[in-house]
Amino acid sequence: MQWRALVLGLVLLRLGLHAVLWLVFGLGPSMGFYQRFPLSFGFQRLRDPDGSGPVGPPGGPAWLHRPRRGTEGRLETPPEPGPTPGPGVCGPAHWGYALGGGACGPDEYERRYSGAFPPQLRAQMRDLARGMFVFGYDNYMAHAFPQDELNPIYCRGRGPDRGDPSNLNINDVLGNYSLTLVDALDTLAIMGNSSEFQKAVKLVINTVSFDKDSTVQVFEATIRVLGSLLSAHRIITDSKQPFGDMTIEDYDNELLYMAHDLAVRLLPAFENTKTGIPYPRVNLKTGVPPDSNNETCTAGAGSLLVEFGILSRLLGDSTFEWVARRAVKALWNLRSNDTGLLGNVVNIQTGHWVGKQSGLGAGLDSFYEYLLKSYILFGEKEDLEMFNAAYQSIQSYLRRGREACNEGEGDPPLYVNVNMFSGQLMNTWIDSLQAFFPGLQVLIGDVEDAICLHAFYYAIWKRYGALPERYNWQLQAPDVLFYPLRPELVESTYLLYQATKNPFYLHVGMDILQSLEKYTKVKCGYATLHHVIDKSKEDRMESFFLSETCKYLYLLFDEENPVHKSGTRYMFTTEGHIISVDKRLRELPWKEFFSEDGERDQEEKFVHRPKSQELKVINSSSNCNRVPDERRYSLPLKSIYMRQIDQMVGLI
Repeated sequence: MQWRALVLGLVLLRLGLHAVLWLVFGLGPSMGFYQRFPLSFGFQRLRDPDGSGPVGPPGGPAWLHRPRRGTEGRLETPPEPGPTPGPGVCGPAHWGYALGGGACGPDEYERRYSGAFPPQLRAQMRDLARGMFVFGYDNYMAHAFPQDELNPIYCRGRGPDRGDPSNLNINDVLGNYSLTLVDALDTLAIMGNSSEFQKAVKLVINTVSFDKDSTVQVFEATIRVLGSLLSAHRIITDSKQPFGDMTIEDYDNELLYMAHDLAVRLLPAFENTKTGIPYPRVNLKTGVPPDSNNETCTAGAGSLLVEFGILSRLLGDSTFEWVARRAVKALWNLRSNDTGLLGNVVNIQTGHWVGKQSGLGAGLDSFYEYLLKSYILFGEKEDLEMFNAAYQSIQSYLRRGREACNEGEGDPPLYVNVNMFSGQLMNTWIDSLQAFFPGLQVLIGDVEDAICLHAFYYAIWKRYGALPERYNWQLQAPDVLFYPLRPELVESTYLLYQATKNPFYLHVGMDILQSLEKYTKVKCGYATLHHVIDKSKEDRMESFFLSETCKYLYLLFDEENPVHKSGTRYMFTTEGHIISVDKRLRELPWKEFFSEDGERDQEEKFVHRPKSQELKVINSSSNCNRVPDERRYSLPLKSIYMRQIDQMVGLI
């Protein structure tokens, strides 16, 4: 009996010691993000926002079926929770459990993420990211240039689908203008490859033309091509040259001329529309097609202001910024009076909302992004006011869950798709584009919420090794299974690391890099995943893989990059093109020219309002400025465009 008592005493002593260590070293159930951030997804047990009771699988959190605030009526009693899982097992309190994961408790994440990220490993990951870009870029140049995209499985080029004009998935993006090369220009500079950057710029100047019989989406041409030309132009003309010597011998603003040429060809989209919201597509030779669709998505029509605004301010021509800003205001004025939300598809002639879904993903994502980024670049207070009002509506009607990310009662935050007028839940899926939102939250300082939301998307990535295009959080399964190498999760990971300097995000980046290498690398590049579960592939490498995905991965691991060390403030467009934030972009160079013909706004600024006939003049096919020629390159840039503006308003 004495030995039994002795054994029992030793067991109790050991258990007591474990309990003391558990409490003293913070290994208890609270896995706060700001404590050690091992990401066990250690949220409190899922409950209804009013604390009425736990909600467990199957079917997902029941509270997600109704708006977060101002709802009448109550839910039916949720099912009783199952048994509490043991240590190291992902229970209902964790995103991993909600996503059908297995063992993802503190032990695993402690081992993987709590330690530092050694400098040697960071350098290795940086080189891997650079190698990923180089492999894709070199194969595009070898097998696809001058076509728009690379088919990496069969090592061929891809251009517009001339045989099927209705193939918008291809034709909206590919305009027969060497898209991948153009889109990748500033990535070459950021990676410090001056010789290849200079070679690529000369190729673009000498071989790319927009005088093509191609019908393209205004949004895609703007963010991928126009934005890249402007970014590369500013890199070349930057007197500081932070990325190394990226200057081009005898450069005479050719990329800026090309950007202007493209923008002029996009202007017909803004004509003959009763609302000021542009048509979704134009033919680069002939203008808006006769059979053009009168319906467009909010993001497509309302995410042009950054690129058009930069062009206007560099040229001293208000036209481009004015038409883009008019479209933003037109959409903004169509928002719901009750919720402040916008829908995702609108009729450009009637202003009627065809798509009433309001969310953070496809159709709306970059609209919100550009409200904030336009303010950052241009300093116009109305942009910030619109963003703040939009963000408040998002928090009131789209965000579900407890107020704080990692404390308090209720469920972890999630943003859902609702009806723009009622705020009622419309479906139970989110799409991969929504993964950009944590990065946007970092820019406004809402870092805690960004951390929490990012954890949700990363949990999905962990399960599949990719982000499915749509994920049904109620069924805990993908709705749309492909992954086209999108950058949004990588972008948010990069920005969160810059905000927190937490090595966890380096581990996330490494995980993403290794997944891309393992599942998407093929003979001549990186291929779209057709099915995130069985990892079957499609023969396509979209241009944003080089312009965004590789760029953000590289910057995540390159702590000494001039982007982080040069002292210049930078911002990335929605296509990942880098733009320096400086005073020049906060000036209105046309102000003095329109003091008599313009209107004063509330801040006593003169804002030019082009008349319809003015738009026709600048868009006329006979206009010598439509297609660049040698005569234009021989004159100072400012004098050319000031003369054009003067002619437009009849001053000379």
